[in-house]
Amino acid sequence: MVSFVENYVSKPGKPYPLGSTFDGIGTNFAVFSDVASKVELCIFDQRGKEVRLNVTQCDNFVWHIYIEPLPPGTRYGYRVYGPNDEYGNKCNESKLLLDPYAKAISGMIDGDESLYDYYFDAKKEGELNKLDSAAHTMKSVVISPYFDWENDARPEYEYSGTVIYEAHVKGMTMQHPKIPKHLRGRYLGLAHPDMVEYFKNLGVTAIELMPIHQFVNDPSLVEKNLSNYWGYNTIGFFAPHNGYASGDGGEQVSEFKQMVKILHKNDIEVIIDVVYNHTAEGNHKGPTLSFKGLDNNNYYRLVEDNKNYYFDTTGTGNSLKMNSPHTLQLIMDSLRYWVQEMHVDGFRFDLAATLARQFHDVDKLSAFFDIIHQDPIISQVKLIAEPWDLGDGGYQVGGFPNLWSEWNGRYRDSIRDFWRSEDGSLNEFTTRITGSSDLYEYSGRKPVASVNFVTAHDGFTMHDLVSYNDKHNEANGEGNADGETHNRSWNCGKEGETDDLQIRNLRTRQMKNFMCSLFLSLGIPMIAHGDEIMRTQHGNNNVYCQDNALAWVDWNLNEEQKEMLDFTSKLIKYRLRHPVLHRSNYFSSQGEAVWFSHQAKAMSADDWSNFFAKTIMLYLDGTKMNSIDEHGTPVVDDSFLIVFNGHYEEMTFRLPRIDDVKEYELVIDTMLGTDAFIDDDERFPVLPENEIIVAARSIRMYKAINTQQASHN
Repeated sequence: MVSFVENYVSKPGKPYPLGSTFDGIGTNFAVFSDVASKVELCIFDQRGKEVRLNVTQCDNFVWHIYIEPLPPGTRYGYRVYGPNDEYGNKCNESKLLLDPYAKAISGMIDGDESLYDYYFDAKKEGELNKLDSAAHTMKSVVISPYFDWENDARPEYEYSGTVIYEAHVKGMTMQHPKIPKHLRGRYLGLAHPDMVEYFKNLGVTAIELMPIHQFVNDPSLVEKNLSNYWGYNTIGFFAPHNGYASGDGGEQVSEFKQMVKILHKNDIEVIIDVVYNHTAEGNHKGPTLSFKGLDNNNYYRLVEDNKNYYFDTTGTGNSLKMNSPHTLQLIMDSLRYWVQEMHVDGFRFDLAATLARQFHDVDKLSAFFDIIHQDPIISQVKLIAEPWDLGDGGYQVGGFPNLWSEWNGRYRDSIRDFWRSEDGSLNEFTTRITGSSDLYEYSGRKPVASVNFVTAHDGFTMHDLVSYNDKHNEANGEGNADGETHNRSWNCGKEGETDDLQIRNLRTRQMKNFMCSLFLSLGIPMIAHGDEIMRTQHGNNNVYCQDNALAWVDWNLNEEQKEMLDFTSKLIKYRLRHPVLHRSNYFSSQGEAVWFSHQAKAMSADDWSNFFAKTIMLYLDGTKMNSIDEHGTPVVDDSFLIVFNGHYEEMTFRLPRIDDVKEYELVIDTMLGTDAFIDDDERFPVLPENEIIVAARSIRMYKAINTQQASHN
């Protein structure tokens, strides 16, 4: 921290860019408020002493001032004078406010009464709280713009060649024995050579980080000795979270950049999970930290007939006002900043349906999407939507525009149902496996519009999905009332951990079935961190508040976990090696993909309408890819037969006779334990029309050998 220089020079400064901008000598400050009657810039020295400077210049509601000298590392905030009334205005000069454009933020709120607009004492109900919040809130930080990117180059994977790994910065490394303790839980821990080697060996192409924008640790959770572990409680849309860095005086910025640079050097993209739908200021009972005190009406959706309250479609207390030009500008400036200055490769938008709401209904042609599509910077990176929120009509899977990919919740549900042998699940399962054309093709979108996943941060881990019928969230202190109740899970015969070898083997097979389904499906596969090593949360499906070993990845692996890791890695690499398994276009009706019954007959209408059917085979013809490479050469690949037995009993399948297929070689059998992925020199041929017995709830994948290949072998 630096001391404020008393012999400063104050100049008018400029209204653009917003935020604080250091030019090598001094710093320009600019902040928006069209309701303020007076704005003070507050500078803090290293002892916390505050100096208030009156910001006298205002152009088009942007208040601005330039201070010279004022170096990086300086802490600052704003005090805004103006109305606090029934019309939704909440100005209160006793509250120190964060700069909405702060590139770094220092400290954390402590829950003190001074943070709120009202007194806790019921006797003072209706009285405006005038307690000063400066000692109890966060401070904005001036940062240095200088960083040596060393000719950083983005990996720029095609969507069809992308494999996403959803990860938590802290949870990934807190228990990793090879990462130095001072780096665990931090950006540089995630970029440590041992962590990078792990990602590369696994084969993933992109790390999707759970929220790294500065977020608030809710006082209500702190009182219970819990915390906001996931981070979906943003207060700073430009600032990397300070808790993941070695310090909070700007170190979080340089260390985040260093992490990105290292991952890029190793051909790994960085996608960040962004929460632009709400802020940490909550509802009318929440604290005043930034936006509320600056311009409540411009930043938030308020209830029309009572503007003391917030219109909430997120379940978090408030929703940002997406039809406000100033809110749209804030979000677009933030997105561009993270692409241009922080070099991220894409965004996953939390509760994205909220962003599309102009007034009440979800409008996929809203101003937000229009602006993103025409933006030459943002439109060129990966854009992924969580296509739902909690408002009316908020479930919008399949409803986003062409530029977007979506978390496909219907994929998740159908894969889970099929492998727990639910009646009536076959048709949806096959549609999801082949890219969910019913959701996307009609609007001209491709299979990569679907981000396929079986598990994510929200819900059971893959291990717990096959180990628990019910959630066990008692540790969250909410009487097990939080978290999803209908999980489509199955414990394979016993709730929780067990030494029963038969149940353990079944659970491992089910996890391999999930992984196989995921990496043999058209679309973009995503796995949640630790699923490849059977990570457990002991039945807790909502660890949002568990910043401890329950949620962190445990790297002390047994043989079962190591084998699952090896299997998953082989699957990922096999998928990426074979274009037919990650093609970018839908299958046509020209024999590119053919479904067969277990009797080796092409599926008939009666077969498809069989409510109790749980078996099917899919033939993928790699010679009919209907695509060309960057050199204009037609893409040709091997052909495969995938056998799915979702029945709770073993079934006899007859392998289909297909033109030019001489024999089949078994590549994968999820029943085989440690030998589930079969090496080339251990494969043996099986002739068409031969009958095979396929174990209950298992997958077999065969490579089709044509006549020429068979004679060569």
